[in-house]
Amino acid sequence: MINNTPTEKNNWSILPMNENHKVIGRQIAGWSAVFVSTSIACFWAFWGSIENFHEGWFSQSIWQNLALMLVQYLSPMLAVMIISCIALRWPRSALPIFLTCCIGALWLFRRSTAAITLIAIPLAVLGFLYYLGRPQPRRWAFRALLCLPLATALVCGAYPGWRVLHRYDDRNYGTRLITGNGLILAWAPQGPGWPSTHATWQQAQHACQYLTADGQSLAPEPQNIWRLPTIDEAVRSLVYRGRNAGGSWDPEQRKATYKVNPDKDSPLWMPHSQVIYWWTATPVNGDQVYRIAYNGYVVTANKKGWGDYWAFRCVSEPSVSQTLPN
Repeated sequence: MINNTPTEKNNWSILPMNENHKVIGRQIAGWSAVFVSTSIACFWAFWGSIENFHEGWFSQSIWQNLALMLVQYLSPMLAVMIISCIALRWPRSALPIFLTCCIGALWLFRRSTAAITLIAIPLAVLGFLYYLGRPQPRRWAFRALLCLPLATALVCGAYPGWRVLHRYDDRNYGTRLITGNGLILAWAPQGPGWPSTHATWQQAQHACQYLTADGQSLAPEPQNIWRLPTIDEAVRSLVYRGRNAGGSWDPEQRKATYKVNPDKDSPLWMPHSQVIYWWTATPVNGDQVYRIAYNGYVVTANKKGWGDYWAFRCVSEPSVSQTLPN
């Protein structure tokens, strides 16, 4: 016979409620971890897919392009997806995995105080959430972690990928006389006046100053035939599918506008080059000048700065006697 004294009755009702609260708490912790992980993976999917087709995908080999995409641009997304799925499948492994990633991030970005706030703390919190959490149904948690970032990468990369695959390349990398939009300029051929490797602004200035008339070599003395284009000339010369993009430069607002968005097309750019930024001759102040991307984006950069994607192409005013291919 059960003795339903008040004390026993209260204990009987409290126990299931505590268990219920525990289950709810684990659900909240688990789905919070899944939500945060999925959001981070989706962000890197967005960034990676956009950047892959902006500065990547320049090789003539599709396999090299795919390898670069996975290793350099989509690896953050894949890393978040993989460690989150492991933590979801084996919750006891969550703390060791995420704390190891936390320590690795602190070492990698040891010179950045922002790394503690932006990387280390979120990783540690995720580790505890996955360790404590039990999202149900778990199959939907896996689907969110795997499907949403991949869908984000596909959607965000679809249009940039289409533009890259349709770039115009006439394979004429010699001296080009480019006319239109109120300009007539000769652009240097591939070589020291149009390199495929990085260069500082000082190196670009020196190369243009010493470049020979045919653009094939550097003379021992200054020739002063070639020069860097101004930002106005660069903006007005950009092309889309081989035709002028109708660019104009507003010096007061420091803004470029185009009738159609330019691209990395001939006759101005080399589609299969890693270079996507060119130096210009227009100063911003004593230490900075403008540089321009193939898509028309104009930024300021320090003259001493350089990057693997930064180079230049010299220009000159063609003389009447010059015979240059269009």
